[in-house]
Amino acid sequence: MHKLIPVEEATALMNEAKDWSVWHWLLEKRRVRAAADRAVDALSDAEKKVKASWSDDLKKAYRGLEAQQAHENPRKASRRSEKPKEEAKKLDPQIEQALLKVKEADDEAENARLDAEDTFEEAERKLSASMAREGAAKAIHSWELRMKAIRKAEALEKMGRSADGQAGR
Repeated sequence: MHKLIPVEEATALMNEAKDWSVWHWLLEKRRVRAAADRAVDALSDAEKKVKASWSDDLKKAYRGLEAQQAHENPRKASRRSEKPKEEAKKLDPQIEQALLKVKEADDEAENARLDAEDTFEEAERKLSASMAREGAAKAIHSWELRMKAIRKAEALEKMGRSADGQAGR
């Protein structure tokens, strides 16, 4: 995965912001939010691009994992059919394990992003510079986790291609 300029810029801004006072945070919160949104959008676009390059079998299997997770956790209910779950069962066990790791990395990154946003919201409510700094650190961490998840998705795509090549022999 190549470096994403919006993520680099937002990371630099968040690192700079770790030394800001409450007033500086209040004055710059729109700029920080805009930079964070651009970073999240760039990461989301990169993730979509990688997953779009997956084979149909990988896409179906990933949807199957999402459906299974929604079934196991009714609060995250999904209206997807049972068919993707059946497709997931047809995968090579090694690829299935790698797919599960991608899903876990995606979930971890999303949870970290939501935690950072919650921390920023609470910092704003409480006018707390220390909480805003904590939010900045959490945001950077969430972007790092998202990049790791994207790299795992890229590796899975390559693994899937090599498995398809061997199956065609």
